[in-house]
Amino acid sequence: MRQCNGIMNSQDSHSTGKIRFSWVDDETMLVHLIGTWKIGLDLPSTEEILTHLFTSPNPRLIIFEYSELVSWDSSLLSLLINIQKHCGLIGIHMQITGLPRGVQRLLRLASKFRETESLTEDRERKGFLSYIGESTYNYFRFFIKVLEFIGESSIALIKFFTGKARYRGRDMSILFYECGMQALPIVSLISVLVGLILAFVGVVQLKMFGAQIYIADLVGIAMVREMGAMMTAIIMMGRTGAAFATQLGTMEVNEEIDALKTLGISPMEFLVMPRILALFLMMPLLCVYSDIVGILGGAFVGVGIFDLSAAQYFEQTRAALSLTNFSIGIIKSAFFAVIIAISGCLYGMECGRSASSVGDAATKSVVMGIVFIIIADGIFAVITNALWI
Repeated sequence: MRQCNGIMNSQDSHSTGKIRFSWVDDETMLVHLIGTWKIGLDLPSTEEILTHLFTSPNPRLIIFEYSELVSWDSSLLSLLINIQKHCGLIGIHMQITGLPRGVQRLLRLASKFRETESLTEDRERKGFLSYIGESTYNYFRFFIKVLEFIGESSIALIKFFTGKARYRGRDMSILFYECGMQALPIVSLISVLVGLILAFVGVVQLKMFGAQIYIADLVGIAMVREMGAMMTAIIMMGRTGAAFATQLGTMEVNEEIDALKTLGISPMEFLVMPRILALFLMMPLLCVYSDIVGILGGAFVGVGIFDLSAAQYFEQTRAALSLTNFSIGIIKSAFFAVIIAISGCLYGMECGRSASSVGDAATKSVVMGIVFIIIADGIFAVITNALWI
């Protein structure tokens, strides 16, 4: 190792910071940090250090050593950020592993902030066509990621049914309770209100023709075929889907998912599969419950306000409904359950490593889940109409 001239202050090296350079080989320069680096001391100027460091011949790699460093504050950090910035401009790699841990963490935070600023500036500079192209590419990557996630989830479910999946039965029972019993109060409230609204909207028109009795048909068919499954799915997306994304995102932030992988346990089997299965089995039951509660809400309006007898109302409802109508709503709810579980778990597993990333994952999962629920409902409507069901 050959020595280079150092840059130091005029005071004692143990009281005020200085830097000494040495070459490890022809391409690697070692930077020794010495003394105390604090604001207010007579420190070497940043320009002088940068001039000395990046004069010809330029190194390809810069590493650090701090065994003689006494203490530091933001003055040292500012110098290192400037060095890092200049290294990036001229293609020199700066290795920060030789710095104190606190300095390393702050440099990484500063790097992330600069990357965010850079992305924002690039986005502002891009034209309309560039934005369209980038958005299309991102949507294509997201579609591929969804397909991969569905494939991995399917493999985990196959392992479950063949008895090879690794999961905890207690976690499964807790998820069944959270997706079922705990959702009953909010499902009850929303379903009653939907039934009331449908009855009020329908009876205003039907009363003009003296056909108030058909309010039972309107509420019953609307709840069983559409509103029961749809409203339950939206409620569960905002409640349970967001919870899935938040739970898995927090585990990703705390590196618990990485710990499972290290132990040889598949996160898809241990975390995702129980959530998909619990929601898939509970949603049809919640849908049937929502249908019944919504019909009762409509009966409250028809019987309690517009003087229909309870026997008339429920007999008309029974005559209007069929097993086909119930089946359509239940099948829809099962498909909606899969959409909710995949949306929540996918964004949770793909969450970043910060608190804001967890919030973003929950928000994106709810938005995308509701969008796909509505799209799926539209597809069901087209199919059932084409088949005259």
